[in-house]
Amino acid sequence: MHQLKNNSILVIGGTGFIGTNLVKKLLKLGAKVTSLSLKRKKNKLTHKNLKHIFCDYTKIRPLKRKINKPFKYVVNLGGYIDHSKFFSGGRRVIDNHFLSTMNLLLLLKQRKLKRYLHIGTCDEYGANFSPIKENSREDPITSYAFAKLASINLLIMLNKTENFPAAVIRLFLVYGPHQKNDRLIPQVINGCLKKKSFPVSKGNQLRDFCYVDDVANAIILSLIKKRALGEVFNVGSGKPVSVKFIINTISKIIKQGKPEFNKISFRKNENLKLYPSVNKVGRILGWKPKTNLYQGLVKTINYYKTIK
Repeated sequence: MHQLKNNSILVIGGTGFIGTNLVKKLLKLGAKVTSLSLKRKKNKLTHKNLKHIFCDYTKIRPLKRKINKPFKYVVNLGGYIDHSKFFSGGRRVIDNHFLSTMNLLLLLKQRKLKRYLHIGTCDEYGANFSPIKENSREDPITSYAFAKLASINLLIMLNKTENFPAAVIRLFLVYGPHQKNDRLIPQVINGCLKKKSFPVSKGNQLRDFCYVDDVANAIILSLIKKRALGEVFNVGSGKPVSVKFIINTISKIIKQGKPEFNKISFRKNENLKLYPSVNKVGRILGWKPKTNLYQGLVKTINYYKTIK
């Protein structure tokens, strides 16, 4: 990890959920971090080696004014999750992810760049059978997943044809401190902490939940390992569980709250079995998660107790 000390790193989405946790780790490693975000955020991290910049990175002119120095490493966690259909807002989602990626590529000082790590999503795989391997055929069914996949295809093409130093991580479900309250695990935690009954789905979906600290470690290894160049890695715990198990475990740890199962329908075309094979990331990068599900949920619950 010493390779990152005193090196300049640009983190797009550095004030978001994963970005905040990643930036903390990078600063501990002695990196000089620039965080690029769309909007200003209250209670953002402060540190002598951390600079915050804010702009709409779908527009190249303001981005060019902000990105005016070379970076050794770039991590693109930017964009937002939105499953809108193309004619109902999906075009905006595509611009947010794909257009912003092209803008960044055009502005980066490539001679200085050692690694550009793009963060993809399991949604790119669509309804594939699990466990999903990296060579499974992608089948995006939303504008969001399409835009993510288009960005990744562009980067892999550039790596093959122009030696652009790209690598890709596809994340499955990530949880932990700083996650938005509208995601599954924060919703369940907050429902239990309020001692309320709250509606949930039947809960028989199989999903892979990986603690955010472990994800940040996988990102860092992807930055420094030479064998990551040109590769796509699935990152997850490797231990799928049902959504019902997650909900019941949170309720048992908190010892209050009453989830009401089968009160919310599944999303249309929802893949009920969505989890990865993580053999490749373990074999090539030597990564494996260190935090088991129970430990991660306890840490996450304790965080949300402090911000009530």
